[in-house]
Amino acid sequence: GAEQRLVIKLDKKQEKKLQAGLKKIDNPATAEASGESGVVYLGRIPHGFFEKEMRAYFTQFGEIQRLRISRNKKTGKSKHYAFIEFVHPEVAVIVAETHDNMLICDRMVKCNVVPVEKIHETMWIGADQEFKAFPWKKMAKAESARKRTAGQEQARVKGLVRGEKKKRSRLEALGIDYEFEGFEALVDQGKPKRTKFDD
Repeated sequence: GAEQRLVIKLDKKQEKKLQAGLKKIDNPATAEASGESGVVYLGRIPHGFFEKEMRAYFTQFGEIQRLRISRNKKTGKSKHYAFIEFVHPEVAVIVAETHDNMLICDRMVKCNVVPVEKIHETMWIGADQEFKAFPWKKMAKAESARKRTAGQEQARVKGLVRGEKKKRSRLEALGIDYEFEGFEALVDQGKPKRTKFDD
C-alpha cells in the first residue's frame, strides 16, 4: 500500500512549554549521576512511526541512550508502545509533559516518565536493533516439501501413530466411543501383502 505520511503536531501551548523547558537546561545532569529516570513511555504509537522515525524526531530534544519499540516476536508487528531512554532526565520530563496527548498521524499518543523503580533491563531486550521477522511460514513450507529418507519417513509415521494412540486413549477415558481409521490404518495398507501357499 501507499506509505503513510508522518505528521506530528504540537499545539502552540505545548510548543511554547517545550522551548521554555529546554532553554532552562543549562548543565543537565545525566540520569545515572542524578539517580532520576530518563526513561519515557510512549503509547498508542501509529503505524509508520517506527525506530528510525522515532529516533530522528526525539533526538532534536536531547541525546538518546536507548530506544525500543515493543514488537510481536513472530510477526515483528509493532505493539504500539515504546520506551525511550534520554541521557538527561530533565529532557525526559519536558518531552513527557509536552508530548502527552500529542497528535502523530492524527492519533493522540500517551507519553509519561517511567518511575525509576519500574525500570528493568528486560525493557531493553532488542533495543536499537532492526527487527527482522523470522520466516516461519517459509520454513514450515520448506520442511513440508523436504524429501525424507526411508528412515526419516518411518520415524515421522511412527510419531503420528503414537500421537493418534494417545488421542484414542484420551477419548476412551472420557467415555467417547469414536471409531476412525487414522494413520495406523494407512500404515497397515502400505505393508506388503504376503501370499500364503498350501503345502
